[in-house]
Amino acid sequence: MTVYKHILFDLDGTLSDPKQGIVNSVQYALSKFDMNEQDDKILTAFIGPPLIDSFHDFYGFSPDKAKLAIQYFREYFKDKGMFENKLFEGVTQMLYTLCKKGYNLYVATSKLESFAVQIIEHFHLQEYFFDVCGCLPDGSRVEKGEIIAYLMGKHQMNPKECLMIGDRKHDIIGARLNHIDCAAVSFGYGTIEEIKEYAPDYIFESILDLEKFFS
Repeated sequence: MTVYKHILFDLDGTLSDPKQGIVNSVQYALSKFDMNEQDDKILTAFIGPPLIDSFHDFYGFSPDKAKLAIQYFREYFKDKGMFENKLFEGVTQMLYTLCKKGYNLYVATSKLESFAVQIIEHFHLQEYFFDVCGCLPDGSRVEKGEIIAYLMGKHQMNPKECLMIGDRKHDIIGARLNHIDCAAVSFGYGTIEEIKEYAPDYIFESILDLEKFFS
């Protein structure tokens, strides 16, 4: 096995199940445009990708309209949505084990960074992570490749010592753009077809499988 030193985790669909909060936030944002979305498949597809992409892809929103929709999304998410969330079983133990073994852990998410920090603190996970990185309020640093690049540069990581772990194609693409290895979890919100199409180096079927990989 390749010897990794730095492990970068996606947040939504990898460490936690944010479905209820994200679905409610999307529905709240759409209501501001007199729209009502009940298709669970579409609503669930908002988990993972940058919001600006999802509002454009599913509803044809212009960049300006998508930015306004994101503002509405964040109104609900800030007050309620981020706490309508739950950790996947075994996550805390897995993070504890990896830290004990000497790995440096980070969060790399397309979520607004301040929200990601609050969620990590809400679950009392901050002691396990060197850094939590997400997008910025002005809409910059939103693509996963940019977020990974920022973390790698900030902490002077050797690409050969890094592994990105996520549940969507964006995590795999972001890792490839930065020439680092990547793993996909099949229990998140990316389909197994999506995951296999983008060919990660590893696929984990559970948190326990992930933990055992580093044993």
